[in-house]
Amino acid sequence: MSRRILLVTHPRRREVPALVKDFSTRLRDHGIEVEVLPGATTEDPSPISATTDRCLGAHPSVEGAELVVVFGGDGTILRGAELARPAGVPLLGVNLGRIGFLAEAEQEEMGWLADHVGHQQWTVQERMTLEVDVIEGGRTVCRSWALNEASVEKSARERMIELAVEVDGRPLSTWGCDGVVMSTPTGSTAYAFSGGGPVLWPDVSALLLVPISAHALFARPLVLGPDTELAVEIVPDTAGSAVMWCDGRRSFELSPGSRIEVRRSDTGVRIARLTSSVFTDRLVAKFALNVQGWRGRPRGSGAAG
Repeated sequence: MSRRILLVTHPRRREVPALVKDFSTRLRDHGIEVEVLPGATTEDPSPISATTDRCLGAHPSVEGAELVVVFGGDGTILRGAELARPAGVPLLGVNLGRIGFLAEAEQEEMGWLADHVGHQQWTVQERMTLEVDVIEGGRTVCRSWALNEASVEKSARERMIELAVEVDGRPLSTWGCDGVVMSTPTGSTAYAFSGGGPVLWPDVSALLLVPISAHALFARPLVLGPDTELAVEIVPDTAGSAVMWCDGRRSFELSPGSRIEVRRSDTGVRIARLTSSVFTDRLVAKFALNVQGWRGRPRGSGAAG
């Protein structure tokens, strides 16, 4: 049976054509076909216009692929996750961006990367995702999912929105705020981190709730159990308009009274790992902390960091 790799790339990086050519040539030596997915390279965020998110279904090109390999930053990798998740195909990121927490390799490691892929030298780590429903007038008007986070944000800079927050069906608080982030451990280093939330290791089973610029005495980030059901309602007659985002890629305009329900999904994203390096090493490398001379080099670090 022939082997096939699906490749998703950043649409505007000048180095991409040369990297694709190099990577494809190396993999052909291993008898692997590389298919660059046409029409799947855009990173432009798009509105969700249907009841069911178009990203919930599997793309036919992914079926039968061994890996979905992504050349780009975290935004492009999130695009790759949209394709890989429904088919259960592992996702492998090559960082062309600034931080690249979801990436497993850097562009300078193309030979090392191709050898590992060619010899099938990877393990698979399951990452939690979120199911997200928007309910208006008692019916579901939008259904989506997120690997990093689902956020509810104000649409206009000059006005706050008023949100009522529930945990497992029980009222928690009402916040006048810029928004709220509901995050997975994977997303704890993304928007939730920027909003003052804690960093969670990927193997921690938990959900994060992080209010953004809330005018309230009780407005601290919360770490919740993995089976917690979260709900956020746009308080009717609130002055500001709001929008929901999933992974910063897919948006849905919210009306006053809209209810956003978030829970752990039964379907995760499978991340391909090429090294045995631990998350601590990755955290130190990505945030460029200076640990030189402290107990030597971190244990278990590899080429991908």
